[in-house]
Amino acid sequence: MSTPDLSQMSMLDLFRFEAESQIAQLNASLLALELQPTAAEHLEACMRAGHSLKGAARIVGLETAVKVAHVLEDCFVLAQQGKLQLEKKHIDVLLRGADLLGRIASPPDGDEAWADHAGSAEVQAFLLALPAVMSGGEAAPWPHTAAPAPAAPSAPSAPSAPTPAEPKETVASPAPLSAAVPAEPAPALSAPASTPAPVAAPAGTRSVRVSAESLDHLLSLTGESLVESRRLKPFAASMLRMKRVQREAMQTLDLLQQKLSTAPLDEFTQATLSELRTLMQQNQHQLSDQVNELEAFDRRSVNLSQRLYDEALACRMRPFADGTGGFARMVRDVGHTLGKSVRLDISGSVTQIDRDILEKLEAPIGHLLRNAVDHGIEDGAIRRAAGKQEQGVVRLEARHSAGMLLIEVSDDGAGIDIEQLRRAVVARGLSNEETAARLSEAELLEFLLLPSFTLRDTVTEISGRGVGLDVVADMLKQVRGTIRITTRPGQGSRFLMQLPLTLSVIRSLLVEIAGEPYAFPLAYVNRTLRLPAEALQTLEGYQHFSHEGRQIGLVSAHQVLQKGQWRARDGSVCVVVIGEQEHSYGVAVDAFLGERMLVVQPLDPRLGKIPDVQAGALMEDGAPLLILDVADMLRTVQKLTSSGRLQTVDQDGAAQAAVAARKKVLVVDDSLTVRELERKMLANRGYQVTVAVDGMDGWNAVRAEHFDLVITDIDMPRMDGIELVSLIRGAPQLQSLPVMIVSYKDREEDRQRGLEAGADHYFTKSSFHDESLLQAVTDLIGEATS
Repeated sequence: MSTPDLSQMSMLDLFRFEAESQIAQLNASLLALELQPTAAEHLEACMRAGHSLKGAARIVGLETAVKVAHVLEDCFVLAQQGKLQLEKKHIDVLLRGADLLGRIASPPDGDEAWADHAGSAEVQAFLLALPAVMSGGEAAPWPHTAAPAPAAPSAPSAPSAPTPAEPKETVASPAPLSAAVPAEPAPALSAPASTPAPVAAPAGTRSVRVSAESLDHLLSLTGESLVESRRLKPFAASMLRMKRVQREAMQTLDLLQQKLSTAPLDEFTQATLSELRTLMQQNQHQLSDQVNELEAFDRRSVNLSQRLYDEALACRMRPFADGTGGFARMVRDVGHTLGKSVRLDISGSVTQIDRDILEKLEAPIGHLLRNAVDHGIEDGAIRRAAGKQEQGVVRLEARHSAGMLLIEVSDDGAGIDIEQLRRAVVARGLSNEETAARLSEAELLEFLLLPSFTLRDTVTEISGRGVGLDVVADMLKQVRGTIRITTRPGQGSRFLMQLPLTLSVIRSLLVEIAGEPYAFPLAYVNRTLRLPAEALQTLEGYQHFSHEGRQIGLVSAHQVLQKGQWRARDGSVCVVVIGEQEHSYGVAVDAFLGERMLVVQPLDPRLGKIPDVQAGALMEDGAPLLILDVADMLRTVQKLTSSGRLQTVDQDGAAQAAVAARKKVLVVDDSLTVRELERKMLANRGYQVTVAVDGMDGWNAVRAEHFDLVITDIDMPRMDGIELVSLIRGAPQLQSLPVMIVSYKDREEDRQRGLEAGADHYFTKSSFHDESLLQAVTDLIGEATS
């Protein structure tokens, strides 16, 4: 939905838009005053909100709103002067006044005369109730709604207050009407405040309004730009291969010249050979310079595109506070309805969250908060008997951890009765007594997420229908998230939701299946394994392997996706472990291609739901790939297992002993950790690997035996990498030996120094997280077997 055009709005619409922001501020400040009745900043905020509402209402002719706001103002003035100590009874009536202002601004059923007719009794009651409690009395019964009813399941805000129509924008808005308190007469009605923007504009800078659709389109374009910028990498790799071919041609020419050196040659032939050698050397140097320039341009282009994409992505992010405005009021109102004193503590309000995820979190968090107040927090008498504060505390926290968003809802209540839960599982026919008795606490708590499951025997306005936590589970499934429930008797319960930071990009494990790339979302990958073929066991017709003391079933990704037949390669099996506990499976794939951050591209809705596939994406070279739906794959595996159609992995390929001679690589590094990491990476790809502990050890090795490639560090004792490369290039029999430098030094001058010494490629050790190093090795010397 596009941001409203303020220039096209009527004065009444502007007032309504302004009222949404001011009433939200009023609610938040009143709840804070309930905890700190004399807090000057909150009293000032209430005063500003009431004053601005009164002035704006006077402009549009809403006299009832003027009267209500004026009474609120009187109360705040007395509190500021110290003549009135705000108590719970005052806050109750003041919150009703805020709700009443909301209904006057946006009346039920759109009846603009509501306050003068249907709502007149409620308005008059409020105008009498607030002065009464200010004078030390009690408020009369409320004629319309004695207290706000608990929020409906779909809205976490207080039901008696209108839910603000939040414009979908992600940039800073004009200053709200209440930015300053003008003197009487009434202030001029200015542009209303909108929901706080996720990207705060520095003071003095100009702000603009941008529609959500425009930002989504911008993000899509920057994602495409990022993908396109990475297409230079394979082009640079092809030039590297061209350099290798030219080096081989130079070696052939040297061999020819050696052969002809024993025979007498005429002057023309000698001159021709000499000129040909000179031209090839010039071409080789020029090609080397072009490769270096292309690599530098590639780095700058990718860096610029990444920065552009990050900026566009940041515009989608909003602070957690944007989605929590009504929760504190809702918790208080639900507690009041149940006769409990409860407050909500929110932390992580500035945590940045993707706009789409934040919108989806609203209903699930509302369910968890109501559940905590109703099921978790005990009555006051029970809490006092247990030595607790009479007021219960529900906590809501948002934070980032390990590249994921964590949302936690916890309470200090009685906790979940595990034995009652066990009996409920049996009573509802979800398990028999024998099986239920063996279920662990974690397994039992999973039943709370099932549709229609409840621990209540009676139905109330708030709970008992079993609708709630299954909504949380459904939302998490939509956004590829998970939830973990824990509880401690007498101390409370904890619901921890783990979600991706954004729905626009996804960290994935890339694999090869039947010659094509596919992506597993990393959030659903438990482990990746490379097993020897002999580690597979066949039990009752199904293949298994042992992992962490458990037997895990093995299934071929080819069968799940119905793409060809899997065969083991080089006697090993690449396995992706998915699922949880007894529902874990190992999925055999052809190869691991590394981790990538992918820009998610939704599939055309006309295709419908494609089995086992979630979305699409583009690789760095622009090639398309599919992102797998792991939850769907688990269901497919379970169907194949139950129907007896699960095929075994064909190991015939592993039995083939004919293996061509493998190419040899010398790894020179004084760090044991780095040395072993490189050795394992290359050995897993099939290369023969020899290691050297420093430059001198490496120099002795290259003179003693033949190698197809040398990979060396720079900073080493006795002889550094630059000296080693120079010695190799100075030895006639080693001049054609490819050399790659791998170093922590990533400055341009370090790179240039290594290339000038004669290195064919310069890599930083930060590249170990993916297959780029192995790809560069392949580009220089080809595959491990010839």
